[in-house]
Amino acid sequence: MVDKLKKWLFKQPSRSNSGTSPEPVNDEKLTELSEELSGTLKDNVTMLKQKIGHSTDFILRCLNDKQGNPVLAVGFLQGLIDQQILTTLLEELTAGIRNGDLSDRNVESWLMDRIPIGGITCLKNEKALIDAVLYGQVVLLVEGSTKAFAASMGGGAKRAVEEPTSQTVIRGPKEGFTEDISTNIALLRRRIKSTELHFDSRIIGSYTQTKVSVAYVRGIADPEVVKEISKRLDSINTDSILESGYIEEFIQDGVWTPFPTMVNTERPDTVAGSLLEGQVAILVDGTPFVLIAPVTFFRFISSSEDYYQRYDLASFLRIVRMASFFLALLLPAFFIATTTFHQEMLPTTMLITLAAQRENTPLPALLEAMIMELTFEVIREAGVRMPRAVGPAISIVGALVLGQAAVQAGLVSAAMVIVVSFTAICNFVLPAFNMAGSVRLLRFVLMLMAGLLGLYGVLSVLVPILVRLVSVNSFGVPYMMPLAPFYKSNMKDLFVRVPRWKMKKRPVMIGDSNPVKQATEQESFAEQAGEHGRDPMA
Repeated sequence: MVDKLKKWLFKQPSRSNSGTSPEPVNDEKLTELSEELSGTLKDNVTMLKQKIGHSTDFILRCLNDKQGNPVLAVGFLQGLIDQQILTTLLEELTAGIRNGDLSDRNVESWLMDRIPIGGITCLKNEKALIDAVLYGQVVLLVEGSTKAFAASMGGGAKRAVEEPTSQTVIRGPKEGFTEDISTNIALLRRRIKSTELHFDSRIIGSYTQTKVSVAYVRGIADPEVVKEISKRLDSINTDSILESGYIEEFIQDGVWTPFPTMVNTERPDTVAGSLLEGQVAILVDGTPFVLIAPVTFFRFISSSEDYYQRYDLASFLRIVRMASFFLALLLPAFFIATTTFHQEMLPTTMLITLAAQRENTPLPALLEAMIMELTFEVIREAGVRMPRAVGPAISIVGALVLGQAAVQAGLVSAAMVIVVSFTAICNFVLPAFNMAGSVRLLRFVLMLMAGLLGLYGVLSVLVPILVRLVSVNSFGVPYMMPLAPFYKSNMKDLFVRVPRWKMKKRPVMIGDSNPVKQATEQESFAEQAGEHGRDPMA
């Protein structure tokens, strides 16, 4: 038991964020933190002050009886608790000590009866006591008792639930996750009111002690996937988890592929829909972005808004996104290849126009495209980092001024400006930002090979990319499913979305534990009525 406790409590990485070697773990320190609490209030207060390190935000208040002897101590970290509830707690404790109730009854029973808050926990050793303080609980130490008590009264400054900024929709819920994991869990509970919705929590990070929860719907999610995700999370050995991106890099498949194998979102409705499709969500305290796995390539092309509007419009927009993906990836490379090596592929009129534009341009097409793409990346990054009030305006004006000035100066051709601008717009169409970033990286590689070898260079990059895509898995699920391997039943929600009443089964990738999500005999009123205008309610 001691060995397991030692392994769990004192995980230390080979290097820390401060650049210094972590303190070595020894049995003496393990024994020290595992010791039971003293029966003397003074000893427990001294120990707590030493462990916290006399930090200025740690408040420790002792309450005395009528004779002036300390009988109870209250400790907490300022800024992590609700001050109003704390005031009520102190009033109840003071009244109880003054009336002598505390000495006549069991301490734990008295606290449960008199303190108007929930979540009273009994603490029996020093490690549990220190953890309770660091997690934002109020700890109570009683004279003569070898037990301490922790009261949950979380508070302090928190960001309210707001509309997501990274994934906006026209029609759909406007709520977004926050940095508080308890709030995020509550947002999911409001949408899935089922006892089968399960949260499995753990603490990761020897210094940050970050709470990480795995959410899934029992009976729908594949137990093997849940087990594999939990196994990978438990194997993480690091000193800090500050954002869900840390978790993603530790547990993701396909490390050497530019395409993401996990979805990150700050929309509760997206996570709820994914859970009901058999996927698993990973919530990390301190970030509004929740991870979803397993996923396929086509998951990054769809948007949550596709399921909030008519199927025909949703299908059209999904086709537009797919076309935008290929244009953002290949358009500059094809333009460079055709204008440099394969002019015979262009119509004569277009070839004459492009030749006239490039007559006074001193740079080759590859260098032109590289300069324009890098310039746009700088403008994009500047717009993100600048203050929000001036960032969009500077980005738009900068792009227009630089593009127009570059054409007038004869540095680049007008056609190249059009190609680069349209490529950037197509890149913004992709609903998943991490997929859009992967396309941006691959675009530079394709442009370079197109400038060196033409269309042969483009194919020399596309073929390895395709081979890699069909070989990557996301927690056991093929990345290119349902095309490779092919599943006909999953084609109803791929390039187009069929009417909802026709999507009777969940995706094949979750297994066969609970494949049906609606009654198989259910049909729309339009189908029941036929095409003769008959009222189905008649």
